[in-house]
Amino acid sequence: MELAFKNNELPVLMVYDMDSTWASHEIAETVGETCRLIAALRRIGHSVVPLPVTDANLAAQLERYDPAKYIVFNWCEGFPGVDHSDDEVAQTFESLRYTYTGASGEVLALSRDKRKVKELLCAHNLPTPAWQIVPVTKQPDWSIFPAIVKPADEHCSLGVTSKSVVLTPAELKEQVEAVHQRFHQAALIEEFIDGREFHVTLWGNGTIEMLPPAEMDFSDCKEIQERLCSYDSKFIPSSDSYQRIQSLIPAPLDADQMKTLEQVCAAGFRAIGCRDYARLDLRLRDGIFNILDINPNSDISKDASFGCAAKVAGYSYGAMGSRIVQLAAHRHPVFGLS
Repeated sequence: MELAFKNNELPVLMVYDMDSTWASHEIAETVGETCRLIAALRRIGHSVVPLPVTDANLAAQLERYDPAKYIVFNWCEGFPGVDHSDDEVAQTFESLRYTYTGASGEVLALSRDKRKVKELLCAHNLPTPAWQIVPVTKQPDWSIFPAIVKPADEHCSLGVTSKSVVLTPAELKEQVEAVHQRFHQAALIEEFIDGREFHVTLWGNGTIEMLPPAEMDFSDCKEIQERLCSYDSKFIPSSDSYQRIQSLIPAPLDADQMKTLEQVCAAGFRAIGCRDYARLDLRLRDGIFNILDINPNSDISKDASFGCAAKVAGYSYGAMGSRIVQLAAHRHPVFGLS
């Protein structure tokens, strides 16, 4: 049974990245979103200290904060100027004995390696589209179309555009080469399931709860290459795809479908080793929910899928953030024993 904490008993150290090389609008957006979450947590009783991470020497920036007196809210996507370093941030917390929200460094590193994620899903007999990894300098040996080509070691749909969906061997070869050249890493080929897509937020430890799932509404996308969640559709509000693709929350699913979806997602959450919260992306075909991706430490901005799902479930933004803090508090050497 979970311990119950009073919000005013759980001081929060809000750790987020702040890169001086970002454009002014990126800095403003980060500060705005962080301040919004801090204010929401404070409104329901948490004391919150903001800590922007400005360089890779996180240990020095943490020196003034006693690990016994805080829960670290890990909203840091990595060290400024250091790609793929979200796991290193978490490992720094671990080495200094801070209790922090979200996935471990090991799981964050794992989730970026799409080969390992696919292998784990298959090992746990969880449904996922057929796939193949094509290392740099190698050529694909693939015959299932339509297909989709992605960088094998990236998050947030980076490198995914309408051109990523391919219909012929010639298009496939071109996209694999494009990934190799641009990202200097292996390409992941997957069977492209042209069906309903769902983004599902889970939270908890031990008992895993599914928040109301979101369905990506592709009804305004006439071409198959448009019916996907590209980088632009997620992060570029001025883009055509961002405007066309809407979210339906809760997704229109019957009770049996909801139950099946929750079972598949909870199994995926556990298979990867997620903690506190995560988002899974899936596509439905022939009654089977196929896992496309698992996102530990998914975006918790108020207007992201997580925040919208929590709102539909009856949580204010502050209550959502506090729930994440409370989940982490059970691991704290002082608060967890109180």
